[in-house]
Amino acid sequence: MRMGMRLLLGYFLIVAVAGWFVFAIFVQEVKPGVRRAMEGTLIDTATLMAEVAKDDLLSGHVQDGRLAKAFNELRFQPINASISGINKVRNEYHIYLTDRQGKVIFDSAGLAVGQDYSRWNDVWLTLRGQYGARSTLADPDRPESSVMYVAAPVIANGHILGVLSVGKANNTMTPVIKRSERRILWAGGALLGIALLIGGMMVWWINHSIGKLVCYADSVSGDQPIPLPDIGSSELRRLASALESMRIKLEGKNYIEHYVYALTHELKSPLAAIRGAAEILREGPPAEVVARFTGNILAQNARMQALVEKMLLQARVESRLEIVLAPVAVSDLFARLDASRTVQLSQKNLELRVDHNDLQVAGEEELLEEALGNLLNNAIDFTPPGGVISLTATAVQDSVLIRVTDNGSGIPDYAIERIFERFYSLPRENGQKSSGLGLAFVREVARLHRGTVQLKNASPNGVEATLTLHRRFT
Repeated sequence: MRMGMRLLLGYFLIVAVAGWFVFAIFVQEVKPGVRRAMEGTLIDTATLMAEVAKDDLLSGHVQDGRLAKAFNELRFQPINASISGINKVRNEYHIYLTDRQGKVIFDSAGLAVGQDYSRWNDVWLTLRGQYGARSTLADPDRPESSVMYVAAPVIANGHILGVLSVGKANNTMTPVIKRSERRILWAGGALLGIALLIGGMMVWWINHSIGKLVCYADSVSGDQPIPLPDIGSSELRRLASALESMRIKLEGKNYIEHYVYALTHELKSPLAAIRGAAEILREGPPAEVVARFTGNILAQNARMQALVEKMLLQARVESRLEIVLAPVAVSDLFARLDASRTVQLSQKNLELRVDHNDLQVAGEEELLEEALGNLLNNAIDFTPPGGVISLTATAVQDSVLIRVTDNGSGIPDYAIERIFERFYSLPRENGQKSSGLGLAFVREVARLHRGTVQLKNASPNGVEATLTLHRRFT
């Protein structure tokens, strides 16, 4: 099972268990809570009705007293009330009144008059000055037919004249209880759904971030490193930096071996030329021969010096993990590149078309100028006399695409896959090869800027190099 799915299941299980405990307590408390509230209402009603019944008891006319008349009239007065969607259409109280011996002398239902209720808890306890209440099944065969009775004493001059009990069927509160339970269960389901959604988003973000690191690690192992990904989390960002540092350290040995081998190979030709010239000069040749071989020695020396400087620059760039990004005006960058290549362009009668705009990119100005200079140098070297080179910049969402396009011979198919390799170089128009470090340097600069660089053959001929950079500076 994938780590993201395990995280999601673990998170959801924790939320589900916690939610189950909370909602189980809520549901268990709904029914007793509602009944406690109903009991409190019955106490208030019984106490109030006991005061009303006191005058009836003292007058001795309970059957036609105020209490009896009120209940007789209440039968013909329908109730039409909607309480949060629950309809109430009738009075649901059952009231009976007993004398001081516990004999029923009034019953709102007219069924228990004359019966002895002195042994019922509500009457028994109340007659003895205690709180009296009971719950009795109206139908012994139906457990849901329980009725709660609460009694209050009828007191006159400090003496208990009788007991008034108010009863209400517990099932009258069933719609309220069921409605509350449904709402709690719906809320619980919604909570679990929201928790699952949030957990899914968290897992997606984690998998997405880890996926970026995996792609980065795969690109490194494939010798085609992509820019260090911007993870967005400080912890994962440190992990990405650690992977980058590890990449550099692991590559160290092969890197040095490769560089030493490549440097040795590149230095063989100029060293052989210098050695040959020196042997000829030892023989004391004529002045014109001395001048020619001396120039050859100086040229080869300059070639070696340029190679060493480029290797040092390449090594410095590859050893850097991060750079400080700052706003760089593309128009200023293009202007300097144009001015610095004027001589090279005029020598080959090349036209440089520069797209002047007010775009800005986030980067280190010197590195960008050096990288674009390498791309421009390649375009100059491979473009025949009288050709055209264009330098453009286009904004695409949060990125800027800087393109160097020429109408030269293009890149051979066999070289497409190796064009960014260190020390890999194609012969120029004059038959000579470069150090092969220019495009490798451009790729490293793109990596440091979290951008990309691509080279492809243009139509109908030539090469289009695209350096993609970000516009935001954060």
